[in-house]
Order: sequence, then C-alpha cells, then structure tokens
Amino acid sequence: MGTYKYSAEFRADAVALYRCSPGRTVASVAKDLGVNHETLRQWIMAAEKAETPEAVADSAKDAEIARLRKQVRELEQEREILRRAAKYFAGETNW
Repeated sequence: MGTYKYSAEFRADAVALYRCSPGRTVASVAKDLGVNHETLRQWIMAAEKAETPEAVADSAKDAEIARLRKQVRELEQEREILRRAAKYFAGETNW
C-alpha cells in the first residue's frame, strides 16, 4: 500500500497531526496532507496497536527470536566447517 511510498517520519507526523486536531476527521487531515484517507486510517491503527504493552513485548520477543535464529545459523556453519576440517585431517593421518 502506501507505507513504502512515505517515510516513517512522515507517517508518524501525520498520525500526530491527526491526534492533535480533535475536531477534524481522518479524511480532512488526509486531504490536507495529500494522502488517501484509508492510508492515514491504517497508519493511525498501526500506531495505536504499536503503543499497547503487548505489542512492545511481542516486538521484543520477535527481536530476540531473530537474534537467536541468526546465532543458530552461525553456529551451524561453524560446526560444519569444523566437521569438514576434522574429516580432512583424519584422512591425512590414515586413521
């Protein structure tokens, strides 16, 4: 959708502008900014969801899972290198 067309800073500013304008509708703020009203509405919903404590905990868990998966890949590569080295050196010594 429009999330990739606009920078994160622009999206955050648009949501802040809507929140600071209590008498205005999403459509009027979106029209002033030159974006689709549905796009702005989705940005607002995403910002509200991101502010909940559960979302913060989930994002922390997701970051930890990503870090651990990367570490597992690195360890598997290291193990494979050591396995090949051991096989090579065992073949050289004719055990």
